[in-house]
Amino acid sequence: MSVTVRPYRRGGWEVDILWRSPQGPRYRERKRVSIAARSTAERWGQLRERELMLRGPGSRRPAAPTLRDFWPRFLEGHVYANRLKPSTIADRESIGRAHLLPKLGARRLDAITTERVQQLKHSLQENAPKTVNNVLVVLSVVLKKAVEWDVIDHLPCHIRLLPTPRASAAFYDFDEYEALLEAAKKVDRRAYLAVLLGGEAGLRCGEIMALEWGDVNLQKGQICVERSDWNGYVTSTKGGRLRYVPMTARLAAALRAHRHLQGTRVLYRAGGRPLTQKVVYDYVRCAARRARLPRAGVHMLRHTFCSHLAMRGAPARAIQELAGHMDITTTQRYMHLSPAAIDSAIRLLEIRRQ
Repeated sequence: MSVTVRPYRRGGWEVDILWRSPQGPRYRERKRVSIAARSTAERWGQLRERELMLRGPGSRRPAAPTLRDFWPRFLEGHVYANRLKPSTIADRESIGRAHLLPKLGARRLDAITTERVQQLKHSLQENAPKTVNNVLVVLSVVLKKAVEWDVIDHLPCHIRLLPTPRASAAFYDFDEYEALLEAAKKVDRRAYLAVLLGGEAGLRCGEIMALEWGDVNLQKGQICVERSDWNGYVTSTKGGRLRYVPMTARLAAALRAHRHLQGTRVLYRAGGRPLTQKVVYDYVRCAARRARLPRAGVHMLRHTFCSHLAMRGAPARAIQELAGHMDITTTQRYMHLSPAAIDSAIRLLEIRRQ
């Protein structure tokens, strides 16, 4: 057997397959495929060649299913089978239910063209670019799985994400943070500890909720961050990275004063009930209201942690390790705040040549 790919005069590629059966007769099949990349056309030809070897001439792949018909198979074979985090599973299900199935559900997978993807983008113009990109990424994964599982021959479209400029991360300055802490003390000792865990250890909301006494080493003065809570599901941290964070003196003192026998977790609601995301948010909002701060947010505490480290001159690599950032580019969002780094860069101009 042989597969030859040559440019087609009206665009695309001509795939020429020559096949000889074991009984002797020769069979030839030529087909034009509207694919931009030659390598993809070659792959299509190889798949068709394999189909001929297995089934013989005249065999044809069944018609591609619609996105709505393929969606349950995608969820079961990729999302559920790979044991993605509950938050990721909920996100994928939500994107399919709210965006992909209403807009593309009736289309066959091999008929989702580049133009149709552009129309999908246009229909989402009221959404933030990050939301649109999340939808496009899920669609891309669906189509790639369809190719990988031999449901369609090749990707039928090119998916280009929208540019998403990084916005500056809002944070509390030093005076605002101290005012927030004082206000949190008056709200509740749990609110005070939640603010400290976010602002002086950089924990995310789910990590604050899932923190256990076994993760707190008061003798060594450090916290092990290895789990997160999302709607009652305890999973690994974002990115699956375990990290150790040294405690500040007042965080260690607050943890010592907070020791209890209600359960394994550090923070509970009244009656020993686990925290929820809303409860943690309410702690921070209530403290911000008492401190008369215009902004409030649990994740702002994490931004405050990273920003204060940068403003005190901490190296980017150290901030990355403490915050558990997967990529150094995430950490570099804060480095413009580092006067030490800026000053040392300017000092390079003063070095005289020998």
